[in-house]
Amino acid sequence: MNTEFFFTRLQYESGDWDVDQRMPSNLLNSLVEYTTLKISTTENIISLSSDAIFECPFCYISGHKLVQFTPKERENFEKYVRNGGFVFADDCNHDIDGLFAKSFERQMEDIFGPDELKKIPNDHELYSSFFEFEDGPPATSQELNGWGDDLVHEYLKAIEINGRIGVLYSNKDYGCEWDYDFRNKRFYRIDNTRFGVNIVMYALTS
Repeated sequence: MNTEFFFTRLQYESGDWDVDQRMPSNLLNSLVEYTTLKISTTENIISLSSDAIFECPFCYISGHKLVQFTPKERENFEKYVRNGGFVFADDCNHDIDGLFAKSFERQMEDIFGPDELKKIPNDHELYSSFFEFEDGPPATSQELNGWGDDLVHEYLKAIEINGRIGVLYSNKDYGCEWDYDFRNKRFYRIDNTRFGVNIVMYALTS
């Protein structure tokens, strides 16, 4: 790959899109450590309503609050995904009513149809695209949430377009898990951003 990878965070008008601010730099650091990708080390923030999204190989969207896309945001999201783009949507699930989760899932249903956001099997190629995760998505310390299900989600969901993930959706709050002071990384027995490396490599190579 000769092109430089850049991490894009999607800014949307509703809700709080600017969460887990240290996460991108930690993930980018791991991509530098583990892969041979050429990496832009600066987070790229793009408005979902901007056509600049179509130049981004990988997009991240998260939040705690309501997701209600404007008509232009909805149009761009669908066009981006249907034309080969990849969005990693991570529920930063510390809110009381699960508002991000419920509203984001509703947006996906409205855009792509009621049955398109599906659980993916834990032997999906996503889990072996770089590191091996034999049991599927790794658990996080952030996962037990405050909105009533009290479950460890042993799966991720996705919307697939032509057999390839276009939207990867997590209730596991990887953003908060990876949002640590970089100086603390040496204390981790296993680098928990490794799964983020898998997500990026899948997005770029599948």
